[in-house]
Amino acid sequence: MTSPIFALCDEYVSRSAALDPIAAGAAGIAVEFSPATDYGPDGHAARAALISETLGRLASLEPLGETDLRAATHLRERLEAELAWHEIGEPLRAVQAPFGLLSEVRDSVDLLPHGDDDEWRDVAARLAAVPVMLDGWRTSLKNGLDSGLRAARRQALESAVQADLLASGGTHEALVARYGEGPVRSDLAKGAAAAHAAYAEVARYLREEYAPAAAEADAVGAERYAVAARLNLGADIDLVDAYEWGWAELERIEAELIAEADQVKAGASVEEATEILNESQYVEGLDAYRGWLQERHDQAVERLHGTHFDIAEPLRRVDVTLAVGSTSGSAYYTSPSEDLSRPGRTWWPVGNGRNRFEIWPELTTVFHEGVPGHHLQFGATRVAGDGLSRFGKISWVSGHGEGWALYAERLADELGWFTDPGTRLGMLGGSALRAARVVIDIGVHLDLPLPTGGRWTFDKACEVLRDRGRCEPHRVHAEVVRYFGWPGQAISYKLGERAWLAARDEARLRLGAGFDLRRWHTAALELGPVGLSGLAEALRRIG
Repeated sequence: MTSPIFALCDEYVSRSAALDPIAAGAAGIAVEFSPATDYGPDGHAARAALISETLGRLASLEPLGETDLRAATHLRERLEAELAWHEIGEPLRAVQAPFGLLSEVRDSVDLLPHGDDDEWRDVAARLAAVPVMLDGWRTSLKNGLDSGLRAARRQALESAVQADLLASGGTHEALVARYGEGPVRSDLAKGAAAAHAAYAEVARYLREEYAPAAAEADAVGAERYAVAARLNLGADIDLVDAYEWGWAELERIEAELIAEADQVKAGASVEEATEILNESQYVEGLDAYRGWLQERHDQAVERLHGTHFDIAEPLRRVDVTLAVGSTSGSAYYTSPSEDLSRPGRTWWPVGNGRNRFEIWPELTTVFHEGVPGHHLQFGATRVAGDGLSRFGKISWVSGHGEGWALYAERLADELGWFTDPGTRLGMLGGSALRAARVVIDIGVHLDLPLPTGGRWTFDKACEVLRDRGRCEPHRVHAEVVRYFGWPGQAISYKLGERAWLAARDEARLRLGAGFDLRRWHTAALELGPVGLSGLAEALRRIG
């Protein structure tokens, strides 16, 4: 029998999905197809009202056991954090690049099933709804300006560039070609044309109308940042302490990088080692790149299952997808659907006509996005059965999720998996990048001083990310734009990893000789998403 708390979680997921089918599709929630999310003020108000109502009803319910307690704690923490985000007016100034509303709308088309004609009709309907969704967004932004709620000018201009790219014919026309001839082709072509025109119009609006009225400053300030950090971490933390820790962590990683560069070539600097690896460790052609990635995903599953993890049969395959024309600049993961009809996928940007791909820094990302990272984490919730509420199965805490994925990279290093030339240097470079994110994100938005004096600027952030975060030059600009426009998210990787490592250390100390890494991993994944403030305690309660 379903408990009242589990029933409320289930009801919230269904009602929330009906109000935001785009987010529901991204999360893999099994609901009846609806073409559009209302991104206008009424849509945001309806979602905030549902959150408030659900919190009120939750307050009257008593947990009936441990699983009930976990479900209630998680639902309350997530909804309170999201409601705070609504209450400070963030939906009315939600302009961020590259992972903002534009990418959500664009990706929502690609994530739909592309099978029979009925599914293609849904694709055509989603394309036709793009203008309506972008009009709603524009209305919200206008209301925000009228209320003094302004996004940063940099985000408006960068989003306009992104919209220009989406307006180019290739964004959705490939879908028409993929469908071929048939009864839905005309609707697909009309929908694609309408979507491209809508992207072009919103680019014009952002550039010509919104940007001149937008905020000059990139920083969001302490109040907004605290809300954003809580939403992303599931915890209230000492941000100044985290800033100082980030610098110390960056210095620790830099020392390891120098030592690892010497393994590539005796006496080589990190820059020299990178040049050597770029000229020797690469593949050419999209098929070769995809094949290399798929082989590494498959190998990770084979090596982990039955040793350090128990991987359910439906999760023993991760599909690799090349994201042609992506504007993100970074690999990402999309989870399986609730019913597992849509598989877990890793997506690898291959825009700008690239045909040569350096593979030595990519292995660590395979572990991060695939196995034992996001794919195992999301997949475990999909096969959790009655141990998790429906909300627990589809929700997300960035600090928990990205922290686990970074822990997965660290675990791969502990297991000795970075044996190919340069791959451990690639892992350390990725770790340095995540540490640099901590200091850039907190430093910029809280206007904290640099250790050497002076203040953060966009150019300084690019310099730190490139020179100390070891970010590839072609990614630096997009990465820094992302941090400036998505406060609190960039810190979730390293601070989340810190929380996961602390929880594992605590379990080892508490259990002594009885600690079993495989059992601990199973318990950790079965727990589902948890705010970082309660992670160690939640793991302690379940052993």
